[in-house]
Amino acid sequence: MGCCEFALSKCWRSVSDENRNYRRVEGDRLNQRNYIVIEGVIGAGKSCLAEMLSKRLDAYLVHEKHEENPFLIDFYKDPQRYAFQTELFFLLSRYRQQMEEFSQTDLFHQYIISDYHFSKNVIFASINLDERDLGLYKHVAALLEKDIAIPDMVVYLQSSPERLMRNIRLRDRPYERNMDPRYIESLVEAYNHFFFRYQNSPLLIVNATEIDFVDHPDQFEDLFQRLIEAPDGTSHYNPAGGGSK
Repeated sequence: MGCCEFALSKCWRSVSDENRNYRRVEGDRLNQRNYIVIEGVIGAGKSCLAEMLSKRLDAYLVHEKHEENPFLIDFYKDPQRYAFQTELFFLLSRYRQQMEEFSQTDLFHQYIISDYHFSKNVIFASINLDERDLGLYKHVAALLEKDIAIPDMVVYLQSSPERLMRNIRLRDRPYERNMDPRYIESLVEAYNHFFFRYQNSPLLIVNATEIDFVDHPDQFEDLFQRLIEAPDGTSHYNPAGGGSK
């Protein structure tokens, strides 16, 4: 079972009261990594893990509001016609959210957890837009990205297309019911290409194909420890393979 809509409530319950008592100590071990971003392809479990981490660290949660995009439903019905409107709305919406969220000083939270990286805009655009529209889009995105805060830590939930499609079916969002598996495969390839070359922040690449941190608290605990111990640069966590490197 993946991170689907009906499982979100479990995210909060899976962090026990006993674990929350150690929030401050564990948070200190994250050093100065106060801004943590969770990323992954559609259905990877980004939002669920972000919620669980924000609860664990008593962090401020920045949650992507994809449902506010008025073009998204039309995009899934006719991608070629609505791709540019969809991607441009996401770009401007995420920019506005980042500016508003980070312009406010929150005295009650040491950490910020986000369930998306601003660079995902160009990842999706590179898949969905034709060459002419993509050139214009990248120009606008580059101008906006100058104002965006760079994360102190990024967690990339890497998963197989088959697992992602299963998670998408389980959460059963109406506009995702006709999701083309080939689209998910292209996103997996694009995400891997981007994050295997990512160097702007410490990066933890998690093999999330075989784990379920929603229904198995021990798996969340293990992942959380890997996050705490992650070195600078890029590291990998492969629970199915027996550890990290």
